[in-house]
Amino acid sequence: MPEAATDQVSLQISGAVATVTLNRADKLNALTPAMIEALADAATHIEASNEVRCAILTGAGDKAFCVGADINAWAALEPLDMWRRWVKRGHQVFDQWAHLRVPVIAAINGHALGGGLELAAVADIRVAASAATFGLPEATIATCPGWSGTQRLATLIGASRVKYLALTGTRIDAQEAWRIGILHERVEGQAVLARAQELAAGICKLAPVSVQLTKQMIDAGRGDGVASALEAMAGALAATTADAREGIASFREKRQPVFRGE
Repeated sequence: MPEAATDQVSLQISGAVATVTLNRADKLNALTPAMIEALADAATHIEASNEVRCAILTGAGDKAFCVGADINAWAALEPLDMWRRWVKRGHQVFDQWAHLRVPVIAAINGHALGGGLELAAVADIRVAASAATFGLPEATIATCPGWSGTQRLATLIGASRVKYLALTGTRIDAQEAWRIGILHERVEGQAVLARAQELAAGICKLAPVSVQLTKQMIDAGRGDGVASALEAMAGALAATTADAREGIASFREKRQPVFRGE
């Protein structure tokens, strides 16, 4: 089984399923700058693989999926570094995950708070343990949602519901998260990873190109990644034509091409 890992983020590939785990259970899987970079590396590895058909994102332990940013890590940053290394880089990496070709399933094994909820929002499918809680508590420590909680999450559940979470600091349970559309499924006990693996196995039985194109079309339909989706699909379609083969052949043979519109 191919495997790549850092101390605090691991990537395991079994068959066609990649599983990325936040391995900082003693700190409730709070994110550090090094973990953000490790998430970027994992996403790059998954995107480059022709074998992976689905990815699972989860946290170690039974208490937390991720409680967001490690306060000690970002509190030590200078203001410009907060922008360069923390908020901006976090956005880039979360966008990278949101735009993976393959479906991403978040197996939310516990609390998903602040940046942890924002991380869960990058997934296409979200399943959670019934004991999980959700919230955007940033204002309770005099900061703001920084990794697209005000943007991607608002697209997911609506601006009004995001305002309720962010402006009050309220935590909601899995039942309420399911009701308002954060979750697709709730799982009793700690069977959430097993359920995510079951869903991933089902996805992997489907035609992978169809699944990936469908994901891109749905995202483009709501205005996300429109340019790249259109150009990628157009390029792929053009590459299947006889004219494309003629164009390549004429280039190699140093002659004028004869295109037939086929």
